[in-house]
Amino acid sequence: MNTILVTGATGKVGGHVVSSLAAKGVPVRALVRDPDRAALPHGVEAVTGDLTAPETMEAALRGVRRVFLMWPGLPVEPKTVEAVAGPDRHVVYLSTDVADLADGEPASSYHQEIERLIRESGAEWTFLRAIDFATNTLGWAGQIRQGVVRLPYGGAARSLIHERDIADVAVEALTSEGHGGSAYLLTGPEAITHTEQVRIIGEAIGREVRWEELPVETARRQLTEAWGDSGFVDARLRAWAGFVDVPERVTDTVPRLLGRPARTFRSWARDHADDFR
Repeated sequence: MNTILVTGATGKVGGHVVSSLAAKGVPVRALVRDPDRAALPHGVEAVTGDLTAPETMEAALRGVRRVFLMWPGLPVEPKTVEAVAGPDRHVVYLSTDVADLADGEPASSYHQEIERLIRESGAEWTFLRAIDFATNTLGWAGQIRQGVVRLPYGGAARSLIHERDIADVAVEALTSEGHGGSAYLLTGPEAITHTEQVRIIGEAIGREVRWEELPVETARRQLTEAWGDSGFVDARLRAWAGFVDVPERVTDTVPRLLGRPARTFRSWARDHADDFR
Protein backbone atom coordinates (compact mmCIF):
# COMPACT_ATOMS: atom_id res chain seq x y z
CA MET A 1 0.00 0.00 0.00
CA ASN A 2 1.19 3.53 -0.76
CA THR A 3 2.17 5.83 2.08
CA ILE A 4 -0.74 7.41 3.98
CA LEU A 5 -0.29 10.98 5.22
CA VAL A 6 -1.81 11.77 8.61
CA THR A 7 -2.32 15.37 9.69
CA GLY A 8 -2.90 16.16 13.35
CA ALA A 9 -0.66 13.15 13.90
CA THR A 10 0.10 13.90 17.55
CA GLY A 11 -3.46 14.82 18.48
CA LYS A 12 -6.18 12.87 20.28
CA VAL A 13 -7.57 11.26 17.11
CA GLY A 14 -4.62 11.51 14.74
CA GLY A 15 -2.30 9.86 17.25
CA HIS A 16 -4.50 6.77 17.30
CA VAL A 17 -4.75 6.78 13.49
CA VAL A 18 -0.96 6.81 13.23
CA SER A 19 -0.43 4.03 15.77
CA SER A 20 -3.16 1.82 14.29
CA LEU A 21 -1.86 2.17 10.74
CA ALA A 22 1.69 1.47 11.91
CA ALA A 23 0.51 -1.63 13.79
CA LYS A 24 -1.05 -2.89 10.55
CA GLY A 25 2.27 -2.44 8.76
CA VAL A 26 0.94 0.37 6.59
CA PRO A 27 3.54 2.99 5.56
CA VAL A 28 2.65 6.15 7.51
CA ARG A 29 3.89 9.71 7.13
CA ALA A 30 3.05 12.07 9.99
CA LEU A 31 2.72 15.80 9.33
CA VAL A 32 4.18 17.64 12.33
CA ARG A 33 5.59 21.07 13.06
CA ASP A 34 8.74 19.77 14.75
CA PRO A 35 9.83 16.18 13.94
CA ASP A 36 12.40 16.23 16.73
CA ARG A 37 9.69 16.71 19.37
CA ALA A 38 7.07 14.38 17.90
CA ALA A 39 6.70 11.11 19.82
CA LEU A 40 5.71 8.69 17.06
CA PRO A 41 5.64 4.89 16.80
CA HIS A 42 8.70 3.13 15.41
CA GLY A 43 8.84 3.22 11.63
CA VAL A 44 6.57 6.23 11.18
CA GLU A 45 8.06 8.91 8.96
CA ALA A 46 7.83 12.42 10.41
CA VAL A 47 7.75 15.32 7.95
CA THR A 48 7.62 19.03 8.69
CA GLY A 49 4.56 20.88 7.45
CA ASP A 50 1.99 23.52 8.32
CA LEU A 51 -1.58 23.43 7.03
CA THR A 52 -1.72 27.22 7.05
CA ALA A 53 1.34 27.40 4.77
CA PRO A 54 0.62 25.55 1.51
CA GLU A 55 4.23 25.87 0.34
CA THR A 56 5.28 23.51 3.16
CA MET A 57 3.06 20.66 1.96
CA GLU A 58 4.85 19.54 -1.21
CA ALA A 59 7.32 17.17 0.44
CA ALA A 60 4.68 15.76 2.76
CA LEU A 61 2.35 14.90 -0.13
CA ARG A 62 4.96 13.41 -2.46
CA GLY A 63 3.96 9.84 -3.35
CA VAL A 64 0.86 9.95 -1.13
CA ARG A 65 -2.46 8.59 -2.40
CA ARG A 66 -4.48 8.67 0.84
CA VAL A 67 -4.71 11.39 3.48
CA PHE A 68 -6.30 11.68 6.90
CA LEU A 69 -7.09 15.39 7.15
CA MET A 70 -7.89 17.17 10.38
CA TRP A 71 -8.18 20.97 10.36
CA PRO A 72 -7.28 22.52 13.74
CA GLY A 73 -9.88 25.30 13.91
CA LEU A 74 -7.63 27.82 12.14
CA PRO A 75 -8.71 29.98 9.18
CA VAL A 76 -9.15 27.79 6.13
CA GLU A 77 -6.33 27.94 3.60
CA PRO A 78 -7.91 26.87 0.28
CA LYS A 79 -4.55 26.29 -1.41
CA THR A 80 -3.62 23.75 1.24
CA VAL A 81 -6.91 21.90 0.86
CA GLU A 82 -6.48 21.93 -2.92
CA ALA A 83 -2.95 20.53 -2.55
CA VAL A 84 -4.10 17.78 -0.19
CA ALA A 85 -7.15 16.87 -2.28
CA GLY A 86 -5.36 16.07 -5.51
CA PRO A 87 -7.38 14.32 -8.25
CA ASP A 88 -5.69 10.95 -7.63
CA ARG A 89 -6.10 10.96 -3.85
CA HIS A 90 -8.61 9.73 -1.32
CA VAL A 91 -9.09 12.23 1.52
CA VAL A 92 -10.66 11.12 4.79
CA TYR A 93 -11.66 14.36 6.50
CA LEU A 94 -12.59 14.62 10.19
CA SER A 95 -15.57 16.94 10.05
CA THR A 96 -18.53 17.47 12.37
CA ASP A 97 -22.31 17.22 12.19
CA VAL A 98 -22.94 19.66 9.34
CA ALA A 99 -25.46 19.70 6.53
CA ASP A 100 -24.50 19.35 2.88
CA LEU A 101 -24.38 22.72 1.17
CA ALA A 102 -26.53 23.50 -1.84
CA ASP A 103 -24.89 25.07 -4.88
CA GLY A 104 -23.99 28.66 -4.05
CA GLU A 105 -25.08 28.35 -0.42
CA PRO A 106 -22.64 30.12 1.92
CA ALA A 107 -20.82 27.98 4.47
CA SER A 108 -21.76 28.55 8.10
CA SER A 109 -18.69 26.78 9.49
CA TYR A 110 -15.14 26.03 8.43
CA HIS A 111 -16.05 22.34 8.26
CA GLN A 112 -18.61 23.05 5.55
CA GLU A 113 -16.08 25.22 3.72
CA ILE A 114 -13.47 22.46 3.74
CA GLU A 115 -16.00 19.81 2.73
CA ARG A 116 -17.00 21.95 -0.26
CA LEU A 117 -13.38 22.46 -1.31
CA ILE A 118 -12.74 18.73 -1.13
CA ARG A 119 -15.90 17.89 -3.07
CA GLU A 120 -14.95 20.35 -5.81
CA SER A 121 -11.36 19.11 -6.03
CA GLY A 122 -12.02 15.92 -7.94
CA ALA A 123 -10.52 13.79 -5.16
CA GLU A 124 -12.26 10.77 -3.74
CA TRP A 125 -13.49 11.69 -0.26
CA THR A 126 -14.94 10.33 2.96
CA PHE A 127 -16.28 12.69 5.63
CA LEU A 128 -16.29 11.56 9.26
CA ARG A 129 -18.93 13.75 10.88
CA ALA A 130 -18.34 13.21 14.59
CA ILE A 131 -21.13 14.80 16.61
CA ASP A 132 -19.03 15.51 19.71
CA PHE A 133 -15.98 14.04 21.43
CA ALA A 134 -16.01 12.49 24.88
CA THR A 135 -12.65 14.24 25.36
CA ASN A 136 -14.50 17.55 25.63
CA THR A 137 -15.45 16.54 29.17
CA LEU A 138 -11.76 16.90 30.06
CA GLY A 139 -12.68 20.58 30.39
CA TRP A 140 -14.39 19.60 33.64
CA ALA A 141 -11.18 18.15 35.12
CA GLY A 142 -10.54 21.01 37.54
CA GLN A 143 -14.07 20.81 38.94
CA ILE A 144 -13.99 17.00 38.98
CA ARG A 145 -10.96 17.18 41.28
CA GLN A 146 -13.01 19.37 43.63
CA GLY A 147 -15.87 16.86 43.63
CA VAL A 148 -18.54 19.10 42.06
CA VAL A 149 -19.18 20.18 38.46
CA ARG A 150 -21.21 23.40 38.38
CA LEU A 151 -22.89 24.07 35.02
CA PRO A 152 -26.45 24.37 33.70
CA TYR A 153 -28.50 21.67 31.97
CA GLY A 154 -27.44 18.57 33.86
CA GLY A 155 -30.27 16.74 32.13
CA ALA A 156 -28.83 17.30 28.65
CA ALA A 157 -28.32 13.84 27.12
CA ARG A 158 -25.24 13.58 24.86
CA SER A 159 -24.06 10.78 22.55
CA LEU A 160 -20.34 11.46 23.01
CA ILE A 161 -17.92 9.31 21.04
CA HIS A 162 -14.60 7.84 22.13
CA GLU A 163 -11.76 9.29 20.05
CA ARG A 164 -10.44 5.78 19.42
CA ASP A 165 -13.67 4.87 17.62
CA ILE A 166 -13.25 7.87 15.34
CA ALA A 167 -9.67 6.76 14.65
CA ASP A 168 -10.75 3.17 13.98
CA VAL A 169 -13.35 4.33 11.45
CA ALA A 170 -10.72 6.55 9.82
CA VAL A 171 -8.32 3.61 9.51
CA GLU A 172 -11.09 1.48 8.02
CA ALA A 173 -11.85 4.18 5.43
CA LEU A 174 -8.15 4.65 4.63
CA THR A 175 -7.29 0.99 4.20
CA SER A 176 -10.35 -0.59 2.58
CA GLU A 177 -12.51 0.10 -0.44
CA GLY A 178 -16.11 1.23 -0.67
CA HIS A 179 -16.02 4.39 1.43
CA GLY A 180 -15.61 7.00 -1.30
CA GLY A 181 -18.38 9.58 -1.41
CA SER A 182 -19.66 8.68 2.08
CA ALA A 183 -20.43 11.11 4.90
CA TYR A 184 -20.54 9.08 8.11
CA LEU A 185 -22.29 10.48 11.18
CA LEU A 186 -20.38 9.13 14.18
CA THR A 187 -21.71 8.93 17.74
CA GLY A 188 -21.27 6.92 20.88
CA PRO A 189 -23.60 3.97 21.57
CA GLU A 190 -26.02 5.83 23.85
CA ALA A 191 -27.11 9.29 24.97
CA ILE A 192 -26.06 9.98 28.59
CA THR A 193 -26.95 13.07 30.61
CA HIS A 194 -24.30 15.46 31.87
CA THR A 195 -25.21 14.48 35.41
CA GLU A 196 -24.66 10.81 34.64
CA GLN A 197 -21.38 11.52 32.84
CA VAL A 198 -20.05 13.21 35.96
CA ARG A 199 -21.15 10.28 38.13
CA ILE A 200 -19.46 7.79 35.77
CA ILE A 201 -16.22 9.77 35.82
CA GLY A 202 -16.39 9.69 39.61
CA GLU A 203 -16.71 5.89 39.52
CA ALA A 204 -13.69 5.68 37.22
CA ILE A 205 -11.49 7.70 39.58
CA GLY A 206 -12.82 6.01 42.70
CA ARG A 207 -14.65 8.83 44.45
CA GLU A 208 -18.02 10.55 44.38
CA VAL A 209 -18.45 13.48 42.02
CA ARG A 210 -21.76 15.28 41.62
CA TRP A 211 -23.39 17.80 39.30
CA GLU A 212 -24.72 21.09 40.63
CA GLU A 213 -27.04 23.21 38.50
CA LEU A 214 -25.67 26.68 37.80
CA PRO A 215 -27.96 29.54 36.71
CA VAL A 216 -27.72 29.99 32.95
CA GLU A 217 -26.73 33.65 33.11
CA THR A 218 -23.96 32.90 35.60
CA ALA A 219 -22.70 30.13 33.34
CA ARG A 220 -22.88 32.40 30.29
CA ARG A 221 -20.68 34.96 32.01
CA GLN A 222 -18.16 32.40 33.28
CA LEU A 223 -17.92 30.49 30.00
CA THR A 224 -17.51 33.68 27.97
CA GLU A 225 -14.63 34.70 30.23
CA ALA A 226 -13.07 31.24 29.83
CA TRP A 227 -13.68 30.68 26.11
CA GLY A 228 -13.58 34.26 24.85
CA ASP A 229 -16.33 33.78 22.26
CA SER A 230 -19.82 34.83 23.34
CA GLY A 231 -21.41 33.54 20.15
CA PHE A 232 -19.97 30.07 20.69
CA VAL A 233 -21.07 30.10 24.33
CA ASP A 234 -24.63 31.03 23.37
CA ALA A 235 -24.69 28.25 20.76
CA ARG A 236 -23.46 25.69 23.31
CA LEU A 237 -26.04 26.75 25.89
CA ARG A 238 -28.85 26.55 23.32
CA ALA A 239 -27.70 23.09 22.27
CA TRP A 240 -27.51 21.83 25.85
CA ALA A 241 -31.00 23.19 26.56
CA GLY A 242 -32.29 21.34 23.50
CA PHE A 243 -30.70 18.07 24.59
CA VAL A 244 -32.68 18.18 27.85
CA ASP A 245 -35.91 17.75 25.88
CA VAL A 246 -34.57 15.79 22.90
CA PRO A 247 -31.49 13.63 23.52
CA GLU A 248 -28.65 13.88 21.02
CA ARG A 249 -28.89 11.42 18.15
CA VAL A 250 -27.36 7.97 18.37
CA THR A 251 -26.27 6.25 15.14
CA ASP A 252 -25.22 2.70 14.33
CA THR A 253 -22.36 3.86 12.09
CA VAL A 254 -19.49 2.61 14.27
CA PRO A 255 -20.79 -0.96 14.73
CA ARG A 256 -21.93 -1.12 11.11
CA LEU A 257 -18.49 -0.18 9.77
CA LEU A 258 -16.32 -1.94 12.34
CA GLY A 259 -18.37 -5.02 13.15
CA ARG A 260 -18.26 -4.38 16.90
CA PRO A 261 -20.09 -2.13 19.38
CA ALA A 262 -18.98 1.46 19.82
CA ARG A 263 -17.04 2.10 23.02
CA THR A 264 -19.18 3.34 25.90
CA PHE A 265 -18.67 6.55 27.84
CA ARG A 266 -17.84 4.39 30.86
CA SER A 267 -14.97 2.78 28.95
CA TRP A 268 -13.77 6.23 27.89
CA ALA A 269 -13.84 7.41 31.52
CA ARG A 270 -11.76 4.42 32.60
CA ASP A 271 -9.26 5.10 29.80
CA HIS A 272 -8.90 8.74 30.93
CA ALA A 273 -9.21 8.35 34.69
CA ASP A 274 -5.69 9.64 35.31
CA ASP A 275 -6.55 12.87 33.48
CA PHE A 276 -9.14 13.65 36.18
CA ARG A 277 -7.09 12.73 39.23
